Amino acid sequence: MQFKSNRRRFVTALSSVMVGLRTRPANAEPPPETTKIRLSQIAGICVAPQYVAEDLLKSEGFTEVEYVNFIANPYPAFAAGKIDLHMAFVAPFIVQADSDVPLAILGVVHVGCFELFGTEHINAIRDLKGKTVAIPERGSPHQLFVASMAAYVGLDPNRDIIFVTHPVSDSARLLAEKKVDALMGFPPVPQELREKKIGHVIVNSGIDRPWSQYFCCTVVTTHEFIQKYPIATKRALRAIIKAADFCTSEPERAARIVADRGYPYGYSLQTMKEIAYAKWREYDPEDAVRFYALRLREAGMIKSSPNKIIAQNTDWRFFNELKRELKG
Repeated sequence: MQFKSNRRRFVTALSSVMVGLRTRPANAEPPPETTKIRLSQIAGICVAPQYVAEDLLKSEGFTEVEYVNFIANPYPAFAAGKIDLHMAFVAPFIVQADSDVPLAILGVVHVGCFELFGTEHINAIRDLKGKTVAIPERGSPHQLFVASMAAYVGLDPNRDIIFVTHPVSDSARLLAEKKVDALMGFPPVPQELREKKIGHVIVNSGIDRPWSQYFCCTVVTTHEFIQKYPIATKRALRAIIKAADFCTSEPERAARIVADRGYPYGYSLQTMKEIAYAKWREYDPEDAVRFYALRLREAGMIKSSPNKIIAQNTDWRFFNELKRELKG
């Protein structure tokens, strides 16, 4: 298969790029307690490090790397134990933690993947009051990030915004036809909207404060996985973080790996160049969890305090060790 042949060609490039990182060799550690790991494949391109990491995971001792396809919504599958390690948007994980899902946020990968688009009548988040926003489903990352933004500027998303559910594939058309006023997009949706000149950007989380100062995508597992497989947990996280660096240093190669999984190469390459994957060292992951937990609590989406979420549902031990080991 084309995917397999391309992947074999890229593993050498991945290894050579990473050899310059000053890190304690993975083979100096004990092998992982399990050689199988299940990750997710979702609709967004921005979780590219999860796909780029496949060969790095194998170099960490995982002989069986499975990508479970949950394009629609992977969060329930994660809660049901169908995924071991999951890289995705932080807000739904916070909501799950508030519902007592025994998850542990291990680390963060990048900032700035989501963008809010609107018609010409929407020029700021406050303009969403009384307007319709398209989301794929209730509780989706799309809704939670819009709700967070609304709460931040003093709106009540439950009363002030009309959320309407439509498939992501229909939302762009509805925005173009002005049948909805706004939508939240994750790559490749923002790239498609800009190319087709549909709507305009209200907020770009990659450059607009405060959103650009907080991580949006995190790596999460369960407390049970950590307890059973602590060495495997660290090795898997290291592979994803190394893959994030590769997305920045070798965007064309990373985009090709992502494209081989069925995503458009052009949009994949744009995403590699637009998202600051290499900034995972620069911000405090706990700040991101606290920031979004505060917004979601203000929006009435969760009841737990940020301190409770951080105390019960984060484990930064491996991430902090890797920050020391992987000095760019």
